[in-house]
Amino acid sequence: MAHETEAVIGLGANLGNPEEALGEALRRLDKVPGVRVERVSSLYRTAPIDATGPDYTNAAAVLAVTIPAKDLLHAMQKIELDLGRVRPAGVHNAPRTIDLDIELFGDSPIDEPPELVVPHPRMHERRFVLEPLHEIRPDAVIPGLGPAVRFLTLVQDQRLDKISDFHWKGA
Repeated sequence: MAHETEAVIGLGANLGNPEEALGEALRRLDKVPGVRVERVSSLYRTAPIDATGPDYTNAAAVLAVTIPAKDLLHAMQKIELDLGRVRPAGVHNAPRTIDLDIELFGDSPIDEPPELVVPHPRMHERRFVLEPLHEIRPDAVIPGLGPAVRFLTLVQDQRLDKISDFHWKGA
């Protein structure tokens, strides 16, 4: 059996049916060879940061992976494309049908810009990342920064509402 690495991903959407899109993205991820969805956080509603548009629905998931981080990234990008993600040229933080980000990959940082930087560079500044992460991995450590829980008090002013539990039933 290949060595498993734990990856934590963030999921978000604010166009179409976000809850359905997040569920479909997880089902598709769980079918990627070398990827298994282990745990999924509750769903949260959050206001866009540095952007306009409807509120986001966000969640986080713990994955057990036996593939390299770059292969996971490419699989996630394909799922985004298949689910209608459009990346308008020159528009940063545009509304989206689905957004998948690798937040953590094992215990080590990955620095292969611009394509792959882990931990996600702004994760410690985003409540919509930290709350779901804390729910499913309360002991998570952000490489180079320390325990993720330390940053939760710094982002309490960012609006975040728990919508519901995410009833992950697998593929």
